[in-house]
Amino acid sequence: MEILRIRENPDMAVTAAQWFHQKWGIPLEAYQESIQDCIKNQHSIPQWYVAVDCGQIIGGLGVIENDFHNRRDLTPNVCAVYVEDKYRRRGIAGMLLNYVCEDMHNLGIDTLYLVTDHTSFYERYDWKFLCMVQGDEEPEMTRMYIHKM
Repeated sequence: MEILRIRENPDMAVTAAQWFHQKWGIPLEAYQESIQDCIKNQHSIPQWYVAVDCGQIIGGLGVIENDFHNRRDLTPNVCAVYVEDKYRRRGIAGMLLNYVCEDMHNLGIDTLYLVTDHTSFYERYDWKFLCMVQGDEEPEMTRMYIHKM
């Protein structure tokens, strides 16, 4: 398994956009546009990453300005964290999170945010609960985590 930065692997752009779209149901065009921005602006947000095993995407995540919540000041956000079912419980999500934190630090970004409904998963990887935020068009509040490098 290896983790790839899409900005350095533009040949993965189409496949990655389709994969994220299938996992999260966000319009394909939104992923295509964000991934193209990542490739064009290699040292800024957005950024996208995939974990690949034998040529297949088995996990991934992105970093975007805002992950559909009302706290526009809490930016940038790790988003779309996903690992295929048969690859879970192998530490791949943790490897992806650590990788993105290091990469963002190398780009000069030392604080990341993440919204999730999970209540204990991200703490394993040094993320700290920060506050509750209102998701766009969501009736319930969502947990916001912070990670400082």
